[in-house]
Amino acid sequence: MRFQLRMAAAALAGLASSAQAQAQSESVFSVSGFGTLGVVGTNQDGAEYVVPGQVRGADKSWSGEVDSKLGLQLGAKFNRQFSATLQVLSKQDGKGKFTPQVEWAFAKWQATPGLALRAGRMGGPFFAVSDFRDVGYANTWLRPPIDVYGQVPVSHFDGADLSWQTSVAGKALGLQVFGGRSSSHVEHTKVEIDALVGVNASIELLDGLSLRLGHATGKLTVHSGALNDLVGVLRRTPFAGVGDQLDPNDKRASFSGVGLTYDQGNWIVLAEYTMRKTKTFIPDTTGWYTTVGYRVGKFTPYATLSRLKTDDSNVDNTIPASVVLPGMQAPLRVYVDGATAAQSTPQKTIAVGVRWDAMRNLAVKAQFDRIKTTGAGQFYDADAGFWNKRVHVYSLAVDFVF
Repeated sequence: MRFQLRMAAAALAGLASSAQAQAQSESVFSVSGFGTLGVVGTNQDGAEYVVPGQVRGADKSWSGEVDSKLGLQLGAKFNRQFSATLQVLSKQDGKGKFTPQVEWAFAKWQATPGLALRAGRMGGPFFAVSDFRDVGYANTWLRPPIDVYGQVPVSHFDGADLSWQTSVAGKALGLQVFGGRSSSHVEHTKVEIDALVGVNASIELLDGLSLRLGHATGKLTVHSGALNDLVGVLRRTPFAGVGDQLDPNDKRASFSGVGLTYDQGNWIVLAEYTMRKTKTFIPDTTGWYTTVGYRVGKFTPYATLSRLKTDDSNVDNTIPASVVLPGMQAPLRVYVDGATAAQSTPQKTIAVGVRWDAMRNLAVKAQFDRIKTTGAGQFYDADAGFWNKRVHVYSLAVDFVF
C-alpha cells in the first residue's frame, strides 16, 4: 500500500459550522480546516486509477495518494462589509507532489446584503459543487464523479467576481459573473487559461430543488514541447492545416453546464450535464451524472450513473499513411493520431456507496465503481493491453472538518 500525506493548510470560506461562527463572532480572525484520509484499489493492473491530472494512482496495489488531502483556513472579518480568506491546500497535484498550494486568497466587499465583490484567488466556479469540491465532508459521494469533474483541468483562478443574491416570489435567485486567468499542471504539463470570463445563475424552483446554469470561456495554452515541435514540422509540409488544428497555443475553449439539486427530507438527488468545446487538439466532450441518495439515520446509501463522451477530436487528420519524413520512425499520420488519441478519454461508470456520519464533523465513506472504458478512459499510464476494459474500483475514506 502506497500512502503519502504531508501536513498543509487549507480552508474554504464558510467551512466552519454556524456554532463555531457564533462563538468567534467577536473575534476578527477565525481558523478552520478539513481533510480526507482515503485509500483506493482496483481489480486490474496495467493502468492507474487517478483523479484526472494526477500522475500516481491505484491498481491492484492500493494507494492513499488519490483522495487524501489536508488543510486549514484563516478568515478575517474586519467589519460588516470587509473580510478576507486564505486557503492553502495539500493534495496530489499534476506534478505528483503534495506541496501545499494557495487555493483561495481573496478580499471581499459586501457592498449590500445581496451584492458582493471578491478579488484575488478563488476556486474555479465551473461546477455545481466547485466551492467545496475538495471538502469531502460537505459532499455525499466519496469523490465528485470524474466523468464530469475531470473535464476542466484547473481548480482555481486569479481575478475577481461579482455576485448578487435576491428573492423572487419567495424563491432564492443568484447571479455570479467572474473574470481572470488560471494555470495548473496536468500530468506534468502546464496548462493556462487566459482571458477567462464566465457567468453562473442559480434559482430555487421548489423547496429543496435548485437549478444551476453556467458558462465560461477563455484562451487555452498547453505548454507541450513535443506537441509544439510536431506542429512546427507539420507547418513545413503541405499539411500545415493539420498543424494549425493541433496548435495548443492561445486557442479558444469553453465549458457549459446545467445542474439540478434536490435535498429534502431523507432524499438527495444530484445531476449535472456539461459540455466542453475547444479550438485545439483537446476534444469536445459531453459529460453527465445522476446521483440518488437516501438518509437512514446516520447512514446515507447512494448510487451514481455517469458518462464522459468524446464528441469531436477537433483534428481532421488528412495526412496519407504513406508520408514518412526523414528522421521519423513511423508515418507522420501516426504521430498526429497519437497526439489526439491520448486526449480522448470516454468511459461509463456505475457507482454505489454509503456515507456514515460516525460522529460530529467526521464521516466514513465506502464506494464501489464499475467503469467501462473506451480506449484507456481516464486511467493514467495505460498499457496497450488495458484498452476497452471493465474495471472495478474500491475506495474507503474518512472525511473531517474542524
